[in-house]
Amino acid sequence: MSFTVGEIIAERTVHLTRESLVRYAGASGDFNPIHYRDDVAASVGLPGVLAHGMLTMGIASSVVVAALGDTADITDYGVRFTRPVVVDPHDGADVSVVAKVGAVDDTSARIDLTVTHAGATVLVKAQLRVAVR
Repeated sequence: MSFTVGEIIAERTVHLTRESLVRYAGASGDFNPIHYRDDVAASVGLPGVLAHGMLTMGIASSVVVAALGDTADITDYGVRFTRPVVVDPHDGADVSVVAKVGAVDDTSARIDLTVTHAGATVLVKAQLRVAVR
């Protein structure tokens, strides 16, 4: 696959529910109660039950993997967490991801990810590098 700087290669919005968080907790082994109990989240000063940071990070990268299919040879991935994704008990939460080519060289392409929830950026410096074949 060829990459062009500035090209949007994928966009997707993923809807999370409290059930999503329970499933992720079971798969990851992260059973911190801030991810499923409102009372515990409130007691530590959080605005509500939060999605796992690694779940948010995984959603962001999965958008690129789904778009590139078998050609997705990710060699590096990093993010900085800036805001939590609060998952409402009734309405859930939407996490939106836009994947755009930020740079290309002879061996790889840098994909810049814009990851938002409720109009706010939740991951910054979210970039992954894909090997160019």
